Amino acid sequence: MPRKNHQAAEIQRSYYTKTAARYDSMHAHEASTDPSMSKFVHALLRMVEAHSVLDVGTATGLGLRELKDALPEMVVCGVEPVAALIDEAVQQGNSARVPIIQASGDALPFLAASFDAVCEFGVLHHASNPSAVVKEMLRVAKKAVFLCDSNRFGQGSRAARLLKLFLCKTKLWRAYTFLRTGGRGYFITEGDGLAYSYSVYDSYDLVSRWADRVILIPSGPGEKSSSWFHPLLNSSGVLVCAFKERS
Repeated sequence: MPRKNHQAAEIQRSYYTKTAARYDSMHAHEASTDPSMSKFVHALLRMVEAHSVLDVGTATGLGLRELKDALPEMVVCGVEPVAALIDEAVQQGNSARVPIIQASGDALPFLAASFDAVCEFGVLHHASNPSAVVKEMLRVAKKAVFLCDSNRFGQGSRAARLLKLFLCKTKLWRAYTFLRTGGRGYFITEGDGLAYSYSVYDSYDLVSRWADRVILIPSGPGEKSSSWFHPLLNSSGVLVCAFKERS
């Protein structure tokens, strides 16, 4: 791992270690923790007849426990790199019926196609290399992958959204981000710690090459619009549902 990325990872893990006891209350109103998104995923897991699911970046395991409650017959497992968050999961009883393994999303300790489904909720915008995490998720998934994360193209004013799309299409986004962050490449906020400007559309090509079918569901607050730009420019978060239908 490059030194800059290693330092960023340490900053993020330090932040979560300090805020582990308050994690659930701090992130209760994020789009990735919206109960309606969880219900979508639960229904789709039933649809594909999944018998096992892995949650990448499971934090305190609250969502993992809710998944097990909704689908008690399913084998459920989580991975989380921050020891303090796993300790919090144990204290809250969230890991009583589901294992949580300390591991990083870009190096999942599982064989290929180990789980019918693999999901993440609000994790990728914290990764310096989200593509590495998505590749690992696709590697260990057999039937379905769910990415519920941010979409920078649906955030800010309409002018800002169009500018970000233009910079991305003209290959100028990295230079713009480098200048905007003073060379760091990331932002640090009190409520979210260290995060990168990310969109699930950054991972779309990877996912679409793996999947036979991809469904996009708006997951964040955005403009009420029937525009054909929706959800690209009209939703601050998107749930990407990717399905492999061939045997």
